[in-house]
Amino acid sequence: MTPRQLAARVGVTVKSVERWIADEALTPHARNRHDACQVLGVDEQMIWPEAVTTRVKVGHDRELVSSYPYRSACPSTTWARVARDATRDILLGGYTNYFFWTQVPDFAGLVRRKAENGCRVRFLIGDPDGETSRQREEVEAAALTVSTRIGITLEHLARLGPLEGLEARFSAPADAVNHVGLSVFRFDDDALVTPHLARAIGHDSPLLHLRRQGEGGMFDRFAAHVEELWDRGCAIDLREVRPPHGQA
Repeated sequence: MTPRQLAARVGVTVKSVERWIADEALTPHARNRHDACQVLGVDEQMIWPEAVTTRVKVGHDRELVSSYPYRSACPSTTWARVARDATRDILLGGYTNYFFWTQVPDFAGLVRRKAENGCRVRFLIGDPDGETSRQREEVEAAALTVSTRIGITLEHLARLGPLEGLEARFSAPADAVNHVGLSVFRFDDDALVTPHLARAIGHDSPLLHLRRQGEGGMFDRFAAHVEELWDRGCAIDLREVRPPHGQA
């Protein structure tokens, strides 16, 4: 195909096509690239590879699947999907982990099934009676207090009872400030991370959805953070947690 023929088919001048051929650094407008490739029957990567790589993530940022200005803006289907698809390790490192019981359908049943099928399920929560919880309640000034939200998680865990594969810990007092300021929810190679803003409740803070692509990336750094908090945490004996109204 001659430059004149291609120009006529794409709807540009012959000089434009000649410049595309003469200058390899020249990148045509996206619509013209698309039309030219359609006419020539080739993939864009073949003719203008740099145009493709500039819009495709190739570094550590490729681990960033999505970002949301508010945690509540992340679709509930995303939470349900990553929880459903995890088969090896679920580590919920939110300070209260309260919202899972309301956001993910039949979350208690999901936790039970995962644990029974060999998936390790861990809950890392803050101490409802700790000083950090008290201070956070003053900052948030919310009707549903931090300690109440933690209590709801403990009640649900108590109803599940001692279950092989299900573990729960309070973060160590020395780690409480770091814990309350950053929530990391890991589901195998997916992680949903919320850095908590000064006076915002969890659902009003931003959220990053990460997916592991290799060693040393953002996923690994956040995963290492929550694993360190877990390692120093204090085990919770779920047999000693009493659900409300004496329910089992």
